[in-house]
Amino acid sequence: ILLLLPQILACIAAASFHLPVGIVVGYSAILIPQLEAEDTEIPVTKAQTSWIASLAVMVVPVGALLTGYLVDCIGRLNTIRVACIPYIIGWILIAVANNITMLYIGRFLTGFALAMGPSPAIVYITEVASPDLRGSLICMGPSMTSLGMLFIYIKGYMIHWRTIAWIGIGYCLIPLVLMLLWAPESPAWLVSKGKNEKALKAYKFLARAETEVSFFNFYEGLAEKQLANAQKEHNSKKTSGKESSVIVKLFRGFKKPTGYKPLFILVVLFFFQQYAGIYITIFYAVTFFDEIKSGLDPYISTILIGTIRMLFGLLTSALLKRFGRRTLCIFSGLGMAITLFVSGYYTYMIHTGQMEKSFVPVFCILLYMSLSVIGLMTIPWTMSAELFPLEIRGLAQGTIVSLAHIIMFSALQAYRRMSDTLGGSYGVHWFFGAMSFLSVIFVYIFLPETHRKMLSEIQDYFEHNTIYLNSK
Repeated sequence: ILLLLPQILACIAAASFHLPVGIVVGYSAILIPQLEAEDTEIPVTKAQTSWIASLAVMVVPVGALLTGYLVDCIGRLNTIRVACIPYIIGWILIAVANNITMLYIGRFLTGFALAMGPSPAIVYITEVASPDLRGSLICMGPSMTSLGMLFIYIKGYMIHWRTIAWIGIGYCLIPLVLMLLWAPESPAWLVSKGKNEKALKAYKFLARAETEVSFFNFYEGLAEKQLANAQKEHNSKKTSGKESSVIVKLFRGFKKPTGYKPLFILVVLFFFQQYAGIYITIFYAVTFFDEIKSGLDPYISTILIGTIRMLFGLLTSALLKRFGRRTLCIFSGLGMAITLFVSGYYTYMIHTGQMEKSFVPVFCILLYMSLSVIGLMTIPWTMSAELFPLEIRGLAQGTIVSLAHIIMFSALQAYRRMSDTLGGSYGVHWFFGAMSFLSVIFVYIFLPETHRKMLSEIQDYFEHNTIYLNSK
Protein backbone atom coordinates (compact mmCIF):
# COMPACT_ATOMS: atom_id res chain seq x y z
CA ILE A 1 0.00 0.00 0.00
CA LEU A 2 2.85 2.42 0.83
CA LEU A 3 4.26 1.90 -2.66
CA LEU A 4 0.91 2.92 -4.12
CA LEU A 5 0.35 5.84 -1.74
CA PRO A 6 1.02 8.64 -4.29
CA GLN A 7 -1.47 6.99 -6.64
CA ILE A 8 -4.03 6.61 -3.85
CA LEU A 9 -3.64 10.22 -2.69
CA ALA A 10 -3.99 11.51 -6.26
CA CYS A 11 -7.23 9.54 -6.70
CA ILE A 12 -8.60 10.72 -3.33
CA ALA A 13 -7.86 14.32 -4.31
CA ALA A 14 -9.80 13.93 -7.57
CA ALA A 15 -12.65 12.10 -5.81
CA SER A 16 -12.93 14.75 -3.07
CA PHE A 17 -15.20 16.96 -5.22
CA HIS A 18 -17.86 14.36 -4.41
CA LEU A 19 -18.08 16.00 -0.97
CA PRO A 20 -19.64 19.24 -2.34
CA VAL A 21 -21.74 17.03 -4.64
CA GLY A 22 -23.19 15.35 -1.53
CA ILE A 23 -23.95 18.78 -0.07
CA VAL A 24 -25.98 19.68 -3.20
CA VAL A 25 -27.75 16.30 -3.38
CA GLY A 26 -28.78 16.24 0.29
CA TYR A 27 -29.85 19.88 0.50
CA SER A 28 -33.35 19.44 -0.95
CA ALA A 29 -34.15 16.84 1.74
CA ILE A 30 -33.79 19.44 4.52
CA LEU A 31 -34.89 22.49 2.49
CA ILE A 32 -38.31 21.17 1.44
CA PRO A 33 -39.67 20.45 4.97
CA GLN A 34 -38.48 23.88 6.17
CA LEU A 35 -40.21 25.58 3.22
CA GLU A 36 -43.41 23.57 3.84
CA ALA A 37 -43.49 24.60 7.53
CA GLU A 38 -46.12 27.10 8.65
CA ASP A 39 -43.57 29.83 9.53
CA THR A 40 -41.76 29.61 6.18
CA GLU A 41 -40.34 32.75 4.54
CA ILE A 42 -41.06 31.40 1.03
CA PRO A 43 -44.34 29.43 0.78
CA VAL A 44 -44.24 26.50 -1.69
CA THR A 45 -46.65 24.02 -3.25
CA LYS A 46 -46.05 20.27 -3.62
CA ALA A 47 -45.38 20.76 -7.35
CA GLN A 48 -42.79 23.45 -6.59
CA THR A 49 -40.97 21.17 -4.13
CA SER A 50 -40.57 18.55 -6.88
CA TRP A 51 -38.78 21.21 -8.94
CA ILE A 52 -36.58 22.20 -5.99
CA ALA A 53 -35.52 18.55 -5.67
CA SER A 54 -35.05 17.85 -9.37
CA LEU A 55 -33.64 21.13 -10.77
CA ALA A 56 -30.12 20.32 -9.61
CA VAL A 57 -30.42 17.11 -11.61
CA MET A 58 -31.98 18.75 -14.67
CA VAL A 59 -28.77 20.63 -15.52
CA VAL A 60 -26.75 17.42 -15.58
CA PRO A 61 -27.87 16.00 -18.99
CA VAL A 62 -26.60 19.08 -20.84
CA GLY A 63 -23.81 19.74 -18.35
CA ALA A 64 -22.56 16.15 -18.61
CA LEU A 65 -22.24 16.41 -22.39
CA LEU A 66 -20.30 19.66 -21.93
CA THR A 67 -18.22 17.89 -19.29
CA GLY A 68 -17.47 15.03 -21.65
CA TYR A 69 -16.08 17.58 -24.12
CA LEU A 70 -14.12 19.51 -21.46
CA VAL A 71 -12.64 16.33 -19.96
CA ASP A 72 -11.04 15.52 -23.29
CA CYS A 73 -10.29 19.16 -24.19
CA ILE A 74 -8.84 20.82 -21.05
CA GLY A 75 -8.13 17.76 -18.90
CA ARG A 76 -9.69 15.75 -16.10
CA LEU A 77 -8.65 17.96 -13.15
CA ASN A 78 -9.17 21.33 -14.86
CA THR A 79 -12.79 20.35 -15.54
CA ILE A 80 -13.29 19.79 -11.80
CA ARG A 81 -11.78 23.24 -11.09
CA VAL A 82 -14.17 24.89 -13.57
CA ALA A 83 -17.14 23.24 -11.78
CA CYS A 84 -16.42 25.34 -8.67
CA ILE A 85 -17.55 28.57 -10.40
CA PRO A 86 -21.30 27.86 -10.88
CA TYR A 87 -21.27 25.94 -7.58
CA ILE A 88 -20.27 29.07 -5.63
CA ILE A 89 -22.65 31.41 -7.51
CA GLY A 90 -25.56 28.99 -6.97
CA TRP A 91 -25.08 28.80 -3.20
CA ILE A 92 -24.92 32.59 -2.92
CA LEU A 93 -28.24 32.90 -4.78
CA ILE A 94 -29.88 30.32 -2.48
CA ALA A 95 -28.54 32.04 0.64
CA VAL A 96 -29.97 35.46 -0.31
CA ALA A 97 -33.16 34.16 -2.00
CA ASN A 98 -36.41 36.00 -1.25
CA ASN A 99 -38.60 34.16 -3.78
CA ILE A 100 -38.98 30.74 -5.36
CA THR A 101 -37.34 31.81 -8.63
CA MET A 102 -34.03 32.60 -6.92
CA LEU A 103 -34.13 29.19 -5.24
CA TYR A 104 -34.76 27.56 -8.62
CA ILE A 105 -31.82 29.35 -10.26
CA GLY A 106 -29.55 28.61 -7.30
CA ARG A 107 -30.42 24.91 -7.36
CA PHE A 108 -29.90 24.83 -11.12
CA LEU A 109 -26.41 26.37 -10.85
CA THR A 110 -25.30 24.14 -7.97
CA GLY A 111 -26.39 21.26 -10.18
CA PHE A 112 -23.29 21.92 -12.29
CA ALA A 113 -21.34 20.33 -9.43
CA LEU A 114 -23.19 17.08 -10.17
CA ALA A 115 -22.53 17.45 -13.89
CA MET A 116 -18.89 18.53 -13.86
CA GLY A 117 -17.41 16.95 -10.74
CA PRO A 118 -17.90 13.17 -10.52
CA SER A 119 -17.37 12.25 -14.20
CA PRO A 120 -13.84 13.69 -14.55
CA ALA A 121 -12.91 12.15 -11.20
CA ILE A 122 -14.05 8.68 -12.29
CA VAL A 123 -12.21 8.98 -15.61
CA TYR A 124 -9.08 10.20 -13.77
CA ILE A 125 -9.13 7.33 -11.28
CA THR A 126 -9.78 4.81 -14.07
CA GLU A 127 -6.62 6.00 -15.84
CA VAL A 128 -4.36 6.51 -12.80
CA ALA A 129 -5.27 3.63 -10.45
CA SER A 130 -3.83 0.14 -10.77
CA PRO A 131 -6.42 -2.52 -11.80
CA ASP A 132 -6.70 -4.17 -8.36
CA LEU A 133 -7.33 -0.81 -6.64
CA ARG A 134 -9.45 0.84 -9.33
CA GLY A 135 -12.88 -0.24 -8.05
CA SER A 136 -12.08 0.61 -4.43
CA LEU A 137 -10.71 4.06 -5.28
CA ILE A 138 -13.64 4.90 -7.54
CA CYS A 139 -15.90 4.00 -4.61
CA MET A 140 -14.21 6.70 -2.53
CA GLY A 141 -16.28 9.18 -4.54
CA PRO A 142 -19.72 7.87 -3.51
CA SER A 143 -18.42 7.54 0.07
CA MET A 144 -17.51 11.24 0.08
CA THR A 145 -20.91 12.06 -1.44
CA SER A 146 -22.50 10.17 1.45
CA LEU A 147 -20.36 12.12 3.93
CA GLY A 148 -21.52 15.39 2.36
CA MET A 149 -25.14 14.28 2.66
CA LEU A 150 -24.63 13.32 6.29
CA PHE A 151 -23.23 16.80 7.02
CA ILE A 152 -26.32 18.35 5.42
CA TYR A 153 -28.80 16.10 7.26
CA ILE A 154 -27.22 16.90 10.65
CA LYS A 155 -27.13 20.64 9.94
CA GLY A 156 -30.73 20.54 8.65
CA TYR A 157 -31.85 19.21 12.02
CA MET A 158 -30.25 22.16 13.84
CA ILE A 159 -29.64 25.10 11.47
CA HIS A 160 -31.74 27.32 9.17
CA TRP A 161 -31.48 26.57 5.45
CA ARG A 162 -29.96 29.99 4.63
CA THR A 163 -27.05 29.46 7.02
CA ILE A 164 -26.46 26.01 5.55
CA ALA A 165 -26.29 27.58 2.07
CA TRP A 166 -23.55 30.02 3.17
CA ILE A 167 -21.56 27.18 4.74
CA GLY A 168 -21.97 25.13 1.54
CA ILE A 169 -19.73 27.53 -0.40
CA GLY A 170 -16.63 26.52 1.57
CA TYR A 171 -16.78 22.82 0.68
CA CYS A 172 -15.38 23.35 -2.83
CA LEU A 173 -12.08 24.57 -1.35
CA ILE A 174 -11.23 21.06 -0.13
CA PRO A 175 -10.81 19.45 -3.59
CA LEU A 176 -9.01 22.52 -4.95
CA VAL A 177 -6.36 22.31 -2.22
CA LEU A 178 -5.99 18.51 -2.36
CA MET A 179 -5.60 18.48 -6.14
CA LEU A 180 -2.94 21.18 -5.89
CA LEU A 181 -0.96 19.13 -3.35
CA TRP A 182 -1.44 15.53 -4.48
CA ALA A 183 -2.73 15.16 -8.03
CA PRO A 184 -0.92 15.68 -11.35
CA GLU A 185 -3.03 15.71 -14.51
CA SER A 186 -3.85 12.29 -15.97
CA PRO A 187 -0.76 10.99 -17.82
CA ALA A 188 -3.00 9.13 -20.30
CA TRP A 189 -4.73 12.39 -21.22
CA LEU A 190 -1.40 14.24 -21.48
CA VAL A 191 -0.11 11.57 -23.88
CA SER A 192 -3.29 11.85 -25.97
CA LYS A 193 -2.56 15.59 -26.35
CA GLY A 194 1.09 15.04 -27.28
CA LYS A 195 2.34 16.49 -23.97
CA ASN A 196 4.83 13.68 -23.41
CA GLU A 197 7.22 15.61 -21.15
CA LYS A 198 4.40 16.54 -18.76
CA ALA A 199 3.11 12.95 -18.95
CA LEU A 200 6.55 11.61 -17.96
CA LYS A 201 6.66 14.08 -15.07
CA ALA A 202 3.20 12.92 -13.93
CA TYR A 203 4.22 9.25 -14.16
CA LYS A 204 7.34 9.97 -12.10
CA PHE A 205 5.24 11.82 -9.50
CA LEU A 206 2.81 8.91 -9.22
CA ALA A 207 5.62 6.30 -9.12
CA ARG A 208 7.88 8.20 -6.72
CA ALA A 209 7.26 5.80 -3.83
CA GLU A 210 8.42 2.79 -5.87
CA THR A 211 11.63 4.48 -6.95
CA GLU A 212 12.40 5.80 -3.46
CA VAL A 213 12.19 2.40 -1.70
CA SER A 214 13.82 0.26 -4.38
CA PHE A 215 17.21 -1.00 -3.18
CA PHE A 216 18.01 -2.93 -6.34
CA ASN A 217 16.73 -0.41 -8.88
CA PHE A 218 13.86 -2.79 -9.56
CA TYR A 219 11.55 0.14 -10.38
CA GLU A 220 14.15 2.25 -12.15
CA GLY A 221 12.76 3.46 -15.46
CA LEU A 222 9.19 2.56 -14.44
CA ALA A 223 7.83 5.97 -15.44
CA GLU A 224 9.56 5.77 -18.81
CA LYS A 225 8.08 2.30 -19.42
CA GLN A 226 4.60 3.52 -18.46
CA LEU A 227 4.98 6.46 -20.86
CA ALA A 228 6.13 4.16 -23.67
CA ASN A 229 3.12 1.85 -23.09
CA ALA A 230 0.71 4.81 -23.03
CA GLN A 231 2.20 6.18 -26.27
CA LYS A 232 1.94 2.76 -27.89
CA GLU A 233 -1.71 2.38 -26.88
CA HIS A 234 -2.52 5.91 -28.06
CA ASN A 235 -0.74 5.48 -31.41
CA SER A 236 -2.44 2.14 -32.06
CA LYS A 237 -5.83 3.84 -31.76
CA LYS A 238 -5.02 6.86 -33.89
CA THR A 239 -6.94 7.12 -37.14
CA SER A 240 -5.31 8.38 -40.29
CA GLY A 241 -6.22 11.81 -41.61
CA LYS A 242 -7.81 14.71 -39.79
CA GLU A 243 -9.08 14.51 -36.24
CA SER A 244 -12.80 13.80 -36.24
CA SER A 245 -15.30 16.17 -34.65
CA VAL A 246 -16.60 15.34 -31.19
CA ILE A 247 -19.99 14.17 -32.47
CA VAL A 248 -18.48 12.06 -35.26
CA LYS A 249 -15.93 10.59 -32.85
CA LEU A 250 -18.67 9.65 -30.37
CA PHE A 251 -20.98 8.29 -33.09
CA ARG A 252 -18.22 6.11 -34.52
CA GLY A 253 -17.36 4.87 -31.03
CA PHE A 254 -20.98 3.91 -30.29
CA LYS A 255 -21.31 2.09 -33.63
CA LYS A 256 -18.72 -0.42 -32.45
CA PRO A 257 -19.58 -3.32 -30.11
CA THR A 258 -17.21 -1.78 -27.53
CA GLY A 259 -19.48 1.29 -27.53
CA TYR A 260 -23.11 0.28 -27.95
CA LYS A 261 -23.01 -2.84 -25.73
CA PRO A 262 -21.78 -1.08 -22.55
CA LEU A 263 -24.13 1.83 -23.38
CA PHE A 264 -27.14 -0.53 -23.37
CA ILE A 265 -26.06 -2.25 -20.13
CA LEU A 266 -25.45 1.01 -18.27
CA VAL A 267 -28.68 2.74 -19.39
CA VAL A 268 -30.78 -0.21 -18.19
CA LEU A 269 -28.82 -0.43 -14.93
CA PHE A 270 -29.37 3.27 -14.25
CA PHE A 271 -33.10 2.88 -14.99
CA PHE A 272 -33.40 0.19 -12.33
CA GLN A 273 -31.22 2.23 -9.96
CA GLN A 274 -33.52 5.27 -10.16
CA TYR A 275 -36.87 3.48 -10.13
CA ALA A 276 -35.78 1.27 -7.25
CA GLY A 277 -35.98 4.55 -5.29
CA ILE A 278 -32.33 4.90 -4.33
CA TYR A 279 -32.00 8.58 -5.20
CA ILE A 280 -35.63 9.45 -4.48
CA THR A 281 -35.00 8.54 -0.83
CA ILE A 282 -31.94 10.82 -0.85
CA PHE A 283 -33.55 13.93 -2.36
CA TYR A 284 -36.79 13.52 -0.37
CA ALA A 285 -35.36 11.81 2.73
CA VAL A 286 -37.24 13.74 5.44
CA THR A 287 -40.51 13.74 3.45
CA PHE A 288 -40.15 10.03 2.66
CA PHE A 289 -39.79 9.06 6.33
CA ASP A 290 -42.59 11.41 7.39
CA GLU A 291 -44.99 9.58 5.04
CA ILE A 292 -44.21 6.20 6.64
CA LYS A 293 -45.77 7.41 9.94
CA SER A 294 -43.49 5.19 12.02
CA GLY A 295 -43.49 7.54 15.01
CA LEU A 296 -39.74 8.23 14.79
CA ASP A 297 -38.65 11.82 14.07
CA PRO A 298 -38.07 11.91 10.27
CA TYR A 299 -34.95 14.08 10.74
CA ILE A 300 -33.44 11.46 13.06
CA SER A 301 -34.30 8.75 10.54
CA THR A 302 -32.63 10.81 7.81
CA ILE A 303 -29.45 11.28 9.88
CA LEU A 304 -29.38 7.51 10.48
CA ILE A 305 -29.68 6.99 6.73
CA GLY A 306 -26.82 9.39 6.07
CA THR A 307 -24.61 7.66 8.65
CA ILE A 308 -25.31 4.15 7.39
CA ARG A 309 -24.90 5.17 3.77
CA MET A 310 -21.48 6.65 4.52
CA LEU A 311 -20.28 3.64 6.56
CA PHE A 312 -21.44 1.15 3.96
CA GLY A 313 -19.84 3.29 1.25
CA LEU A 314 -16.49 2.74 2.98
CA LEU A 315 -17.30 -0.96 3.30
CA THR A 316 -18.04 -1.09 -0.44
CA SER A 317 -14.48 0.03 -1.21
CA ALA A 318 -13.21 -3.01 0.69
CA LEU A 319 -15.83 -5.35 -0.81
CA LEU A 320 -14.92 -4.34 -4.37
CA LYS A 321 -11.36 -5.53 -3.75
CA ARG A 322 -12.60 -9.00 -2.79
CA PHE A 323 -15.82 -9.57 -4.70
CA GLY A 324 -16.93 -9.07 -8.28
CA ARG A 325 -19.32 -6.42 -9.55
CA ARG A 326 -21.92 -9.04 -10.50
CA THR A 327 -21.91 -10.70 -7.07
CA LEU A 328 -22.38 -7.40 -5.26
CA CYS A 329 -25.13 -6.18 -7.62
CA ILE A 330 -27.11 -9.41 -7.30
CA PHE A 331 -26.75 -9.54 -3.51
CA SER A 332 -27.68 -5.85 -3.27
CA GLY A 333 -30.75 -6.12 -5.51
CA LEU A 334 -32.14 -9.21 -3.77
CA GLY A 335 -31.67 -7.68 -0.33
CA MET A 336 -33.30 -4.43 -1.41
CA ALA A 337 -36.31 -6.27 -2.85
CA ILE A 338 -36.87 -8.28 0.34
CA THR A 339 -36.54 -5.33 2.73
CA LEU A 340 -38.82 -3.13 0.59
CA PHE A 341 -41.57 -5.74 0.43
CA VAL A 342 -41.39 -6.13 4.24
CA SER A 343 -41.40 -2.36 4.86
CA GLY A 344 -44.32 -2.00 2.46
CA TYR A 345 -46.30 -4.63 4.36
CA TYR A 346 -45.72 -2.97 7.76
CA THR A 347 -46.45 0.49 6.34
CA TYR A 348 -49.70 -0.86 4.90
CA MET A 349 -50.68 -2.31 8.31
CA ILE A 350 -49.95 1.03 10.03
CA HIS A 351 -51.85 3.10 7.45
CA THR A 352 -54.93 0.83 7.57
CA GLY A 353 -55.00 0.92 11.38
CA GLN A 354 -54.27 -2.79 11.81
CA MET A 355 -51.05 -2.04 13.69
CA GLU A 356 -49.70 0.61 16.04
CA LYS A 357 -46.79 2.76 14.91
CA SER A 358 -43.73 0.58 14.45
CA PHE A 359 -39.99 1.04 13.98
CA VAL A 360 -39.89 -1.98 11.62
CA PRO A 361 -40.47 0.02 8.37
CA VAL A 362 -37.70 2.46 9.30
CA PHE A 363 -35.36 -0.43 10.13
CA CYS A 364 -36.17 -2.07 6.78
CA ILE A 365 -35.52 1.17 4.89
CA LEU A 366 -32.19 1.57 6.72
CA LEU A 367 -31.29 -1.97 5.66
CA TYR A 368 -32.49 -1.26 2.12
CA MET A 369 -30.26 1.85 1.96
CA SER A 370 -27.28 -0.11 3.29
CA LEU A 371 -27.70 -2.84 0.69
CA SER A 372 -28.17 -0.31 -2.12
CA VAL A 373 -24.80 1.31 -1.38
CA ILE A 374 -22.80 -1.91 -1.79
CA GLY A 375 -24.32 -2.63 -5.19
CA LEU A 376 -26.98 -0.93 -7.26
CA MET A 377 -26.26 2.61 -6.09
CA THR A 378 -22.47 2.52 -6.46
CA ILE A 379 -21.48 0.02 -9.13
CA PRO A 380 -23.20 1.57 -12.20
CA TRP A 381 -21.24 4.78 -11.55
CA THR A 382 -17.95 2.93 -11.03
CA MET A 383 -18.44 1.04 -14.29
CA SER A 384 -19.44 4.10 -16.34
CA ALA A 385 -15.85 4.80 -17.37
CA GLU A 386 -14.14 1.40 -17.20
CA LEU A 387 -16.50 -0.24 -19.71
CA PHE A 388 -15.65 2.17 -22.56
CA PRO A 389 -12.48 2.30 -24.73
CA LEU A 390 -9.92 5.09 -24.23
CA GLU A 391 -10.67 6.91 -27.50
CA ILE A 392 -14.24 7.78 -26.39
CA ARG A 393 -13.96 7.26 -22.63
CA GLY A 394 -14.43 10.88 -21.58
CA LEU A 395 -17.20 11.56 -24.11
CA ALA A 396 -18.96 8.25 -23.48
CA GLN A 397 -18.81 8.69 -19.72
CA GLY A 398 -20.29 12.17 -20.09
CA THR A 399 -23.03 10.77 -22.31
CA ILE A 400 -23.96 7.97 -19.92
CA VAL A 401 -23.99 10.35 -16.95
CA SER A 402 -26.27 12.64 -18.97
CA LEU A 403 -28.69 9.79 -19.71
CA ALA A 404 -28.55 8.60 -16.08
CA HIS A 405 -29.59 12.02 -14.85
CA ILE A 406 -32.44 12.30 -17.36
CA ILE A 407 -33.75 9.08 -15.83
CA MET A 408 -33.10 10.48 -12.33
CA PHE A 409 -34.96 13.70 -13.17
CA SER A 410 -38.00 11.73 -14.34
CA ALA A 411 -37.98 9.65 -11.15
CA LEU A 412 -37.69 12.71 -8.87
CA GLN A 413 -40.50 14.47 -10.73
CA ALA A 414 -42.72 11.39 -10.52
CA TYR A 415 -42.24 10.70 -6.80
CA ARG A 416 -44.70 13.24 -5.36
CA ARG A 417 -47.45 11.64 -7.52
CA MET A 418 -46.43 8.02 -6.90
CA SER A 419 -48.17 7.70 -3.54
CA ASP A 420 -51.57 8.68 -5.00
CA THR A 421 -51.09 6.52 -8.09
CA LEU A 422 -49.96 3.40 -6.20
CA GLY A 423 -52.46 3.66 -3.33
CA GLY A 424 -50.17 5.00 -0.61
CA SER A 425 -46.55 4.99 0.55
CA TYR A 426 -46.69 1.20 0.98
CA GLY A 427 -47.44 0.90 -2.73
CA VAL A 428 -44.34 3.00 -3.45
CA HIS A 429 -42.24 0.60 -1.35
CA TRP A 430 -43.58 -2.42 -3.26
CA PHE A 431 -42.93 -0.72 -6.60
CA PHE A 432 -39.32 0.01 -5.58
CA GLY A 433 -38.99 -3.61 -4.46
CA ALA A 434 -40.21 -4.92 -7.82
CA MET A 435 -37.67 -2.75 -9.66
CA SER A 436 -34.91 -4.04 -7.37
CA PHE A 437 -35.80 -7.64 -8.18
CA LEU A 438 -35.91 -6.98 -11.94
CA SER A 439 -32.42 -5.46 -11.71
CA VAL A 440 -31.13 -8.79 -10.33
CA ILE A 441 -32.46 -10.68 -13.36
CA PHE A 442 -30.88 -8.16 -15.76
CA VAL A 443 -27.50 -8.25 -14.00
CA TYR A 444 -27.49 -12.04 -13.96
CA ILE A 445 -28.05 -12.22 -17.73
CA PHE A 446 -26.09 -9.26 -19.12
CA LEU A 447 -23.56 -7.65 -16.78
CA PRO A 448 -19.94 -8.78 -17.42
CA GLU A 449 -17.48 -9.21 -14.58
CA THR A 450 -14.75 -6.52 -14.63
CA HIS A 451 -13.15 -7.26 -11.27
CA ARG A 452 -9.34 -7.50 -11.62
CA LYS A 453 -9.64 -7.15 -15.39
CA MET A 454 -7.38 -4.90 -17.45
CA LEU A 455 -9.26 -2.29 -19.47
CA SER A 456 -8.05 -4.01 -22.65
CA GLU A 457 -9.63 -7.30 -21.48
CA ILE A 458 -12.96 -5.55 -20.93
CA GLN A 459 -12.87 -4.18 -24.50
CA ASP A 460 -12.05 -7.65 -25.83
CA TYR A 461 -15.09 -9.07 -23.99
CA PHE A 462 -17.47 -6.63 -25.71
CA GLU A 463 -15.92 -7.35 -29.11
CA HIS A 464 -16.99 -11.00 -28.87
CA ASN A 465 -19.86 -11.22 -26.34
CA THR A 466 -23.25 -9.67 -25.51
CA ILE A 467 -24.99 -12.00 -23.05
CA TYR A 468 -22.73 -12.85 -20.13
CA LEU A 469 -24.29 -16.26 -19.56
CA ASN A 470 -23.24 -17.28 -23.09
CA SER A 471 -19.77 -15.73 -22.93
CA LYS A 472 -16.70 -17.82 -23.58
